[in-house]
Amino acid sequence: MKKNKYTSIGGSALIEGVMMRSNTKMAIAVRKSGGDIILKIQPVKQVNKTVSKIPLVRGIVSFVMSLVTSYKSLMYSADVSMEDELDKPPESKFDKWLTDALGKGLMNVLSVFSLVLGLVISVVAFIYLPTLLTDLFSKYVFELGPVAKRIVVGVVKMLIFLVYMYAVSRTKDMRRLFQYHGAEHKTIFCFESGGELTAENAKQFKRFHPRCGTSFIIITLIVSIIVSMLIPWKSTVSHSLLKLLFLPLVMGTAYEFIRLAGKYDNAFTRIFSAPGLWFQRITTSEPDLDQLEVAVWSMRGVLEEYPLDTRLVIRDGAEPEREQKDDAENGNDPEAVVQ
Repeated sequence: MKKNKYTSIGGSALIEGVMMRSNTKMAIAVRKSGGDIILKIQPVKQVNKTVSKIPLVRGIVSFVMSLVTSYKSLMYSADVSMEDELDKPPESKFDKWLTDALGKGLMNVLSVFSLVLGLVISVVAFIYLPTLLTDLFSKYVFELGPVAKRIVVGVVKMLIFLVYMYAVSRTKDMRRLFQYHGAEHKTIFCFESGGELTAENAKQFKRFHPRCGTSFIIITLIVSIIVSMLIPWKSTVSHSLLKLLFLPLVMGTAYEFIRLAGKYDNAFTRIFSAPGLWFQRITTSEPDLDQLEVAVWSMRGVLEEYPLDTRLVIRDGAEPEREQKDDAENGNDPEAVVQ
């Protein structure tokens, strides 16, 4: 069994940025509309050592922690990427009123609403809707047996996911997000190769990574189809609720497969990784050098000894400097560092 060179560093694409994370700290690099790169480094809360040794359980805990971290990072990147625009005077009286009344609180309200709405849509689209459509088809079109029902549900679930991801990949904003996703993968491969960590070097590497979250989602869907074969089907609602109940087990199992795929290269891991790697052709795009530069700085933020809980600014590729604001913004402390 061939063992791959493995690093515990992973990441995620953000709005005009990349987040990289090791076992001990996390770095978020975001390019502002003016061109500067903001680099924020902070410690991460580690999974309990006992929990990290328990198969399935460690996957559930890691998934929840990663979801929270990725969401917070995404919201942070949205704020930073638009800071230069927000500093400009509002173009209309309504914009000025909205800015004065809500300020950045508007982004917080919208982000919470988007999170809740996204979770509800995900449950309906990928758990309830496939079951409902299959149940209706079996009742009014062609009666399906127990096994056939579960297979059809799995196929419908996959089709919904594929169509949804392909549709969003055609939008301008998502294309840029997927470019940063590609930059994240290329940078990790560059680091794992042992070569010099630069945007130019990272560009030559592939953008498909076996430990990607996309692969996790695909494997989760495959495992969920297998698990649903064992769940009783008395009604659409009860079957959907039972699938929701078994979701933690599904995620934990998928996590273990991702760990194996990242550590080993053999026929089994290649077969299981293939769907996720193929699907990354949709969820990653070729980045440009500017986007790779952001990803490289995010990786450097994890690897190098920059101060924690500090925002650094990178101008024209120079070494990071502590970002400072004027007295009014820093509570009359000219040396204060923006946290």
